Amino acid sequence: MAQLFANVYEDQARAEAYAQLGFPGTYFLAFRDLPRLLQEHVRGRAALDFGCGTGRSTRFLGGLGYTSLGVDISEPMLARARQLDPQGEYRLMGEADVSALPATAYDLILSTFTFDNIPTLDQKLALLMALQPRLKPAGRLVNLVSTPDIYVNEWVSFSTRDFPENRAVESGGRVRIVMLDVDDRRPVEDVVCSDQAYRRLYAAAGLQVVARHLPLGTAADGIEWVSETTIAPWAIYVLAPSANADAAAAV
Repeated sequence: MAQLFANVYEDQARAEAYAQLGFPGTYFLAFRDLPRLLQEHVRGRAALDFGCGTGRSTRFLGGLGYTSLGVDISEPMLARARQLDPQGEYRLMGEADVSALPATAYDLILSTFTFDNIPTLDQKLALLMALQPRLKPAGRLVNLVSTPDIYVNEWVSFSTRDFPENRAVESGGRVRIVMLDVDDRRPVEDVVCSDQAYRRLYAAAGLQVVARHLPLGTAADGIEWVSETTIAPWAIYVLAPSANADAAAAV
């Protein structure tokens, strides 16, 4: 498989910053509703955490009772994941090549923020097409991604005020954002992708959207939100193999 994306977090400083990151601020919304969504849509406990980084989402799944394999292309990230979770299973994945993973093996494939860093729509499609056959027939792929809105507003955990050029970027273009919950304040470069673009990619990869959830902040969260009560920073897609999955896989 050709190289799909360059890992913008592939250095020791990023790994250390992410290793200390839990579920603060805006990140809280990304994970707050996942237990309910997984309970509603996923049957079985065999899980793949695709793009696991330092294992935050893998440990999250473990706490929900899933048996999870965490895979990532960054060895520094995986090294920190193993330190934080010695009993967990973590595997280096060369250049996003999932061919070594078994087919029809997973009840759940969870990907949190990974697709924000895949640089082109064609590469996103290739990866979705490679992941789809790894699902069991009743399996679900849950893709948690940043909405385009996150790159043009201010948040508890992020700032984009220094990058007004983000507003002119279309799907597939690069945007920059600063994380406020870590000491490493170097801008992170992501790739913006609209809901329409994602839906086209899912359909082409033989996946159907079962649910799309846009988490918003509430007073009950106990956090002094900035934009989070009216604008969703994240989109959570619950995807199932579609009836035309075999045809899509043959493309």
